[in-house]
Amino acid sequence: MRIMPSPRVAYAAVSLVCILGCSPPGSFKITTIPPDQTLKERIVERSPGWVSDRLVIIDISGVLTSEAMPTLFAEGEHPVSLAVEKLAAAAKDHRVKAVVLRINSPGGTVTASDTLYQEIKRFRQETGKPVIAFFQDVAASGAYYLACAADDIIAQRTAITGSIGVIMQMVDLSGTMSKLGITADAIKSGPLKDAGSPLRGMRPEERATFQSIVDALYRQFLDVVSAGRPKLTKDNIRKLADGRIYAAEQALEAGLVDRIGTLKDAIEAAKDRAKIEKAHVVIYHRPHVWKSTIYAETPARQPIAVNLFNINVLNYWTNRPRFMYIWGVDG
Repeated sequence: MRIMPSPRVAYAAVSLVCILGCSPPGSFKITTIPPDQTLKERIVERSPGWVSDRLVIIDISGVLTSEAMPTLFAEGEHPVSLAVEKLAAAAKDHRVKAVVLRINSPGGTVTASDTLYQEIKRFRQETGKPVIAFFQDVAASGAYYLACAADDIIAQRTAITGSIGVIMQMVDLSGTMSKLGITADAIKSGPLKDAGSPLRGMRPEERATFQSIVDALYRQFLDVVSAGRPKLTKDNIRKLADGRIYAAEQALEAGLVDRIGTLKDAIEAAKDRAKIEKAHVVIYHRPHVWKSTIYAETPARQPIAVNLFNINVLNYWTNRPRFMYIWGVDG
């Protein structure tokens, strides 16, 4: 008697063959995921002798959004929620004396950037624990926005920052639609209800409405930079905030960062701010994720980038217009 596998089993087998066939040579690790996904602490750098104090590295990476970022084989983490969860863990642990924010992000949505900024400010105010922002590769736009809540900003000499400003990117498909003989017809309750629709060109009154919102969010960005960089005047900030990016040395000269340094320099700066000489450096992680050194970070599965344009960003402006503090969204 010939036993035929169920459709579900057959599908799983075909999927596994496809995964293995399309993957580079190597090995796959299949493991169970603990039901308790509470963050765990791992010491990634030990100080000699008996030490109880901790210094936490919190990673803020990828596009900042107020929703989960799914990966190929997982649901993905909600970047804002994860960062806030780590800040809460650092706040509750009396052994934690300071935090280093390791930032590698082009920014993201206006709300996600502002939420993280407010949470970092609240952490500092309620705990009295210093926060050092460390710029790794890119800390632009919304990532710079949230860094203004830190006590000090240190940039790797190869880092890119700046891009202070707001963008609302939209597309107009009406030309392509007309060539295909397709027209759009909306029944709406008011003249601006379908403002920003990609199915037709933008009208002057709609542009004026969107521009007023962009201007308000831009002023908010300037206020945040002014509060975080008190040595800069509003006029200086406005001249710097034309959307351009800056190399680390340029940012230092302009007063946008406090110094050029490495991650270890940021760790030492955090110790100095906390007035401690020794501390174990720790990273928070999910139970199934391995962290071994201060440079350990679970790399987010990012889509292919072309000319600094992250293809995943398409999701943020083709579905509906969004106000973004982000660098590179227009390609």
